[in-house]
Amino acid sequence: MWQRGGAVREPTTRIQGAPTDHQAKMSLGQQTAGRIAPCIRCKGTCKGYRPHSWRKLCEVCHCPREEHALLTDAEEDHQIGQLLADSRYSVLTARVKGSNGARVYKRNRMIITNPITTRKDPTFLTVTYEWAPPGLNQKLAMQYMELIPKKMQPVAGTEGAQYRCLQLIKQLPSYDQDPDDCQGLAQPERLAMEKFVKQYKENALGVADVALPLSAKQEEAEKDGSKTKATNGTEHEAPKTAYLCELCQQLMHGDAPAVYAEHAGYDRQWHPACFVCCQCMQPLVNLIYFWKNNHLWCGRHYCESERPRCQGCDELIFSEDYQQLEGRSWHNGHFSCVACEKALDRKSYVLDNAQLLCIDCNKSKVNCS
Repeated sequence: MWQRGGAVREPTTRIQGAPTDHQAKMSLGQQTAGRIAPCIRCKGTCKGYRPHSWRKLCEVCHCPREEHALLTDAEEDHQIGQLLADSRYSVLTARVKGSNGARVYKRNRMIITNPITTRKDPTFLTVTYEWAPPGLNQKLAMQYMELIPKKMQPVAGTEGAQYRCLQLIKQLPSYDQDPDDCQGLAQPERLAMEKFVKQYKENALGVADVALPLSAKQEEAEKDGSKTKATNGTEHEAPKTAYLCELCQQLMHGDAPAVYAEHAGYDRQWHPACFVCCQCMQPLVNLIYFWKNNHLWCGRHYCESERPRCQGCDELIFSEDYQQLEGRSWHNGHFSCVACEKALDRKSYVLDNAQLLCIDCNKSKVNCS
């Protein structure tokens, strides 16, 4: 059912600067998607995904691609591999042979096999976790999983596995890191984006560690070469044995795994379920975080805190010339009606829940409500 729109707006002004060139060019994800599975949200009305020329939506039903099909394992690992490449976390990636330097994420899966002894002949129950924190023994990894909500545990074939895939798409869109996944960037915009990505890989991007509280402190002290005595020859105070979670401020138990973010320093730690983005409060997928202003951010919200994001195509804006209205931004070529695609520059329009509608489409919408 249509909802009644907002007040009619007169033509908005634009932020002036150098001209921009936003040509219609499908992103890599759109090019490879083709017609895929029917839309889940539309329940059979849309028979398959057909990419819009520049919106991240299906041309038929206007739902995002993930409502039709999630990323494949190969697409996921490629996307994360490219994000971590050329950063201090490139050790978590592997080079793809014959790909001119492309890297893929070395995803850590966990397979648990438990015997079922209730029958005459014992059988085995195998549970596969689509992702698990790397570098942990099985006992500690299972403790970690038990400390996050069951509906978010990435067990293959469950709601939790699907949730992880959706969070990856939302939190780490490929077009926030790869200029080739963006639509027709002009050369100055491409250069600005490459500089932006390089800077966040150096200064903000991180992959958290999981460890028992005291063992993590000891490892960090060894890495650091921490002195056991102060400069005056007296011994330092004994290290703390009790810590509080940075988010919930509840006690961290010494025998339960904690999450550590290198950029935050090892004096800070989080419960596994508390390692979330400070903006959307969603768990950080695969423990990939961005650190800014003493807070954890997901990739999407970190990038939006640094650059405007186009409400039309969902990409970051690297041009100096774009439209802005009520704290939202649009590429000049994307300031158009979401229903009929009519350009709205210098025309009256309605802004309804961050969506632009021309007067005619808004009237039709109101009449249907």
